[in-house]
Amino acid sequence: MENTANKNNYSSEIKSQYNSLSLEKELDWFQKILLLRGKITFEESSQEEELSRIELPDLNNDPSDYANLVKKYDMGPEERVVLILSLIPHIRPSILDILNLKNQNFDIPFTEFGGMKAERHKGFLPTGETAIFLLAGTDLDKRFSLMRLFDKDHFLVKEKIIYLDRAVPGEPILSGSLQLSKEYLFLLTTGEVYKPDFDMDFPAKRITTQQDWEDVVLSAPVNEGISEIKNWLRFGKELKNNFKFGKKIKNGFKVLFTGPPGTGKTLTASLLGKSCAMDVYRVDLSMVVSKYIGETEKNLSKVFDMAENKNWILFFDEADALFGKRSQTTDSHDRYANQEVSYLLQRIEDFDGLVILCSNFKNNIDEAFFRRFQLVLDFEIPDHRQRFVLWKNAITDEFQYDHPIDLEELSEKFELTGAGIINVLHFCTLKALERGDRLILKEDILAGIKIEKIKQGKSILH
Repeated sequence: MENTANKNNYSSEIKSQYNSLSLEKELDWFQKILLLRGKITFEESSQEEELSRIELPDLNNDPSDYANLVKKYDMGPEERVVLILSLIPHIRPSILDILNLKNQNFDIPFTEFGGMKAERHKGFLPTGETAIFLLAGTDLDKRFSLMRLFDKDHFLVKEKIIYLDRAVPGEPILSGSLQLSKEYLFLLTTGEVYKPDFDMDFPAKRITTQQDWEDVVLSAPVNEGISEIKNWLRFGKELKNNFKFGKKIKNGFKVLFTGPPGTGKTLTASLLGKSCAMDVYRVDLSMVVSKYIGETEKNLSKVFDMAENKNWILFFDEADALFGKRSQTTDSHDRYANQEVSYLLQRIEDFDGLVILCSNFKNNIDEAFFRRFQLVLDFEIPDHRQRFVLWKNAITDEFQYDHPIDLEELSEKFELTGAGIINVLHFCTLKALERGDRLILKEDILAGIKIEKIKQGKSILH
């Protein structure tokens, strides 16, 4: 067997093959437990102690992601039953068909089995009750002891490996559907790293950029702030955990970016992720905030729950949607709005990573919120010197430029952001391609600037 130290160099195909070999062993072991539990509980032809005599599969020499996870946490038989049970509906649901039996005396499924029916999936979906039944049968003392498997401090839950989906309030805790997180579902099957993207269950989108720091021109104070953020990303955890001073500072690092559209706020967040090898997830707060009570908190919790223990940067755009200036609390709607803000602030405070909130209008943010941030960076409209650099950086050698074009003149005369300059040149290059050449004319640039100014509600003279 190949050295497990080299497993990260394996292709996804090889990783999935290794996972399948380990999982075949684990499925065979689980099936023996399942059948024996039936004999113990219903046939009364076997004894409880026989469960402990079913030999655990030896995964010590397996290089699979599944085996490595088992070894990492030194999982015992109870944890392994819960883990493989959460995987079975995804990889071999037919194993659980036996649990679809009905109690002939009452013409209903056996309550002991737990489980639930899905909307489209025809198989048996295990719950916490299913796992406890398989491990403890009718032994109450053992049942109470095994409930720790679903406690928030148990590594299976704490590390977001499995969870009980408690969708219906008021029902027994163990009636929640036993779920394996998507991250571990991908890892333990295909061996790939799961990177969520925007959908109904995850209201955030991963953002990336092909640009580099040379493509963004920022003021000296903003550049100093970016350096501080980079230093925290490099040394923040070390300072917090290994120095006495770490006890005096809060978890994570919270930053507010303010400034007009197009001044580089989103690009800067993307570049921080790119330069520090971290995924950046953008949450548009104006899309997340809901008029329905409880929905905003539910949407936000999906992001924070997924982000825990990940090396992510959370970037909340359109922060004005929640952090606008507060009015007097005169009705239930105002009180609920304050409740939403309090919830987001608490989750931000608890998050042990970098959180960036972004607003186009600093004056729209209530002053009381500023003390929550370690850093507030103002992205301003670039001055003429910065605009000249932006024009130069945006020009590539794939197109020629008409001789009357003077970048100094354009920089001094027209107040544009970096994004605005890119939009103007985008318009010009398309015009050149339309003509069948690669020559950018001055009239093209002036036409592009006019369009950009109209978008901003300004005349070309500004």
